[in-house]
Amino acid sequence: DVCSSDLKMKRGEMTAFISLVFVLLVGLIGAVIESASVQTAKNYRRADMDRALQSVFAEYHRELLSEYDIFGIAAGYETGTFSFENIVNRLEFYEAAGMTQEPEKLQLLTDDHGQPFKEQAVRYMKSRMGVDLVEELTGNCAVWEEQSQQSGSYEEQGSDISQELDSKLQEGESELPSENNPLENISNIKKSNLLQIVVSNPEQLSQKQISLGGLPSHRNLQKGIGRFPTKSDAQGKISSLFFCQYLLEHFGNAVDQKKENTLSYEMEYILEGKESDQQNLEAVVKKLLLMRSGANYLYLLTDAGKQAEAETLAVSLSTAIALPVLTGLVKQAILVAWAFGEAVMDIRALLDGKRVALIKTHDTWQLQLSGLLKLGTAEDQKEGMDAEGGLRYKEYLMFLFFLKSEQVCTMRALDLIEMEMKKKPGEETFQVDYCVTKLQVKSKCKIRRGVNYQFSTYFGYE
Repeated sequence: DVCSSDLKMKRGEMTAFISLVFVLLVGLIGAVIESASVQTAKNYRRADMDRALQSVFAEYHRELLSEYDIFGIAAGYETGTFSFENIVNRLEFYEAAGMTQEPEKLQLLTDDHGQPFKEQAVRYMKSRMGVDLVEELTGNCAVWEEQSQQSGSYEEQGSDISQELDSKLQEGESELPSENNPLENISNIKKSNLLQIVVSNPEQLSQKQISLGGLPSHRNLQKGIGRFPTKSDAQGKISSLFFCQYLLEHFGNAVDQKKENTLSYEMEYILEGKESDQQNLEAVVKKLLLMRSGANYLYLLTDAGKQAEAETLAVSLSTAIALPVLTGLVKQAILVAWAFGEAVMDIRALLDGKRVALIKTHDTWQLQLSGLLKLGTAEDQKEGMDAEGGLRYKEYLMFLFFLKSEQVCTMRALDLIEMEMKKKPGEETFQVDYCVTKLQVKSKCKIRRGVNYQFSTYFGYE
């Protein structure tokens, strides 16, 4: 029958349609399962790599952290050589095997003149001190800059006065008398070993010295790969103050020594970079003397009483050689010498752990004009005074720090760190330029036949 035939044909069409839908559904379900399976496998590989990389960075150098509060993987792993393969071996140990590893970015502690080291140091001090405490110190920065200018002006004026006085004396074929003349004594002090003049017990000065050749600041260093963004909070004046505070907290100096360390005057080395403690201390003392002389000379120009004393002595010396016309010039030379003599007393006070006023007053002035004749002689028994409200030696070192290149100071600090770490048992091959602080790795792996996967993993000490 026609109706029966049509019905059978429709039933056949329905069966074919359902079969086709079923095939499509099965294919879709299979694709979803396959996709989920591949994605799960990818997630497992990423998780393996995350866990392995975190485990590698958990192997930070313990002594570096405990003594200097700095994180870093010593990627030499006591082999004496640096290689990314050393890190790959550790990743495989922590179950990141079966993958090909390639470094996309790798940061070492010494990269960019020690910028990663400085960033960690600044971050540590911020967490310890807080921004408010350091901002209190920023007020001194303007004073330091002003006194730096005064030092330059004092040095220039002193040189001009000395040259003009010598020229006038030569024209008159004369010279100032030695008796009651402090100028000759001060000239001799400037030519002598200043440490013998300003240190109360010169025989106790450190005799330590080092060889500079193999230190990080003098050798060719391992370099990282690529660049990570520089933290904006590790830049600027406040950042420099934090970094200086970090250096003062972790490194010794002539007043607060770390006698068991390779160098006892560590901050002086950071500032001057010379081979011996005494050379570094002498260089610092010369700069502090110049700084204090400038400030002292500026005060003398405002003190009518002291200028009158200087003029009286100048009249006496000029009259003795029948050249009263030189009185004004001799007076200025005496004021320059007096400012230097007062600076010697300032440095004595600082090295004895006392405080010295940043800006002198009548009450904080120490040296009488007559004391210039005895300064540095066997009769000189004067000690520097402790000026209430003044600054100590560490704070004056901060002033010198701001006159130096921060990059130079950073690398010299790393010199000291490396020397101390090498003294640890089993750490003879330690190098700061082997210390990894950040790493971004590209991993390649095979998920299954015909399916390859690559991804990047990052970890760093933030």
